[in-house]
Amino acid sequence: MINFFYETEAEFTNESELSSWINRVILSEEKSEGEINFIICNDEYLLKINQDFLKHDTYTDIISFDNTIGNKLSGDIFISIERVKENALKYEVNFDEEIRRVLVHGVLHFCGYKDKTKEEEIKMRMKEDEKLALFHVEQ
Repeated sequence: MINFFYETEAEFTNESELSSWINRVILSEEKSEGEINFIICNDEYLLKINQDFLKHDTYTDIISFDNTIGNKLSGDIFISIERVKENALKYEVNFDEEIRRVLVHGVLHFCGYKDKTKEEEIKMRMKEDEKLALFHVEQ
């Protein structure tokens, strides 16, 4: 089950469409859907999580906590809506595209993709682009 929780006033109006797409992404990686929680928050909320759990004192757009068992993807994905808006401007894309990129980024982490090295980062970007292309594909 894919859930959306909001710790900010911003809310997605297309949760069902996003959930359906995320499920297609999961299936395309030959995984199954467990319980994935997207927690949409602001910079300060995510900074506190970053400090408390990861001992990092920096703002970020996403933090994921993976609870996957075998091929059943589960976990919590925290997303700062403020970082996503700023990144959309920085990368000159619309907000909807950037939020989808961040959503799928978290799911891809649960699939086992990393982004710590340059090679991993390149592979992650390629996978993000591949999965973003599935957004408008009807099943």
